[in-house]
This record gives sequence, structure tokens and C-alpha cells, in this order.
Amino acid sequence: MTTKQPKTNLNETLKKLSTIVSWFESQSELDVEKGLEQVKEGAQLIKESRERLAQIENEFKEIKKEIQKAD
Repeated sequence: MTTKQPKTNLNETLKKLSTIVSWFESQSELDVEKGLEQVKEGAQLIKESRERLAQIENEFKEIKKEIQKAD
């Protein structure tokens, strides 16, 4: 049995990415290890966002098909 992953909330993801950017901007002396962690997290958030955007695009296409069938 496969479990569905919860859908990525794009607004929350953008907030998290903004927090990461702000962290980098606020550093006067960059902690390389912490910076690497932030980059990894940011990359994962971007990946999840892209996947969610693809899902949303597919949902819109399905809705469009349904509307066109009704015409």
C-alpha cells in the first residue's frame, strides 16, 4: 500500500524560501556548514514546488477538458 504525500502548500514554501534568502542576506560572516544546510533545504523546497506546480497545471487541464466536454 502506498501512502499519499500531502500536497505542497506553495505559499508556505515561498515563505520558507524567503526566510532562507533573508538568512543569507543577514550574514556578515557566512557559516559554510549552515549555508550548505540552507541550500539543501532550498533545493528540496524548489523541487517540491515544481512538482506541485505540475500537479496544479494538470488539474487545470482536466478542468478545461471537462468544460469543453460540456459545450
